[in-house]
Amino acid sequence: MKTTNYSYVGIAFIVLVFGIIFIPRIITRIQQGDITRSESRSDVVKLQTTDETALSYLVINGERKKVMPFSFTNQHGITISNKNYEGKVYLVEFFFTTCPTICPKMSRNLVDIQNTFPKRDDFGIASFTINPEYDTVETLKNYANQYGVTNPNWHFLTGNQDDIYNLANVGFNLYAAEVEGAAGGFEHSGNFALIDKEGYIRSRVDDFGNPKIYYKGDISQKEQINDEGELEEISALKEDILKLLNHE
Repeated sequence: MKTTNYSYVGIAFIVLVFGIIFIPRIITRIQQGDITRSESRSDVVKLQTTDETALSYLVINGERKKVMPFSFTNQHGITISNKNYEGKVYLVEFFFTTCPTICPKMSRNLVDIQNTFPKRDDFGIASFTINPEYDTVETLKNYANQYGVTNPNWHFLTGNQDDIYNLANVGFNLYAAEVEGAAGGFEHSGNFALIDKEGYIRSRVDDFGNPKIYYKGDISQKEQINDEGELEEISALKEDILKLLNHE
């Protein structure tokens, strides 16, 4: 003879009542936007800063270093200047599309950063080619498409080579040169510069309180450390971008 387990019946009744009463409410809240759902992990990346320490300025002769004026043509044939980045946090790099060494690593890391801030209109990237003779508007556009560039504020810029080299070596102190015998024919820094919404170069400080100025751009966050024992700085850069974005 079977006996009825009333405890299980009671639990089942409670679950049924919960479903009838609360599930429709949850669905309504989702439809109204009160509860958000992510269809893909890449849509929203949660990022938090590990501390609230303010970022340093690069100070030269008692003055904060600001990005020097520039004006070049982007991958869509549009003239882009430093004024287009006013009110935005952005990164600066110098590269060339036929680079056989560090540029592909730098580009992949920038795409990773782009995807970390997918819906921020106040974040951008400026990629200056140091081989403008080859890197035409069409070449830069194809390069951007190849790497999956989606941020409308990520501009691949080409123009007069002397002006680009002056911006790199004088404006940012990021080395760039055409060197016979070098891989691809050019040498350049593998660092990224971080610029705040007012156009100032910003960075963390070292253990002695001095600004580090730039961030290594050729070591991925996943890789963590390269063959020379250098640690990645992409994770720190993401945190510092967030700090500047949250600072009005």
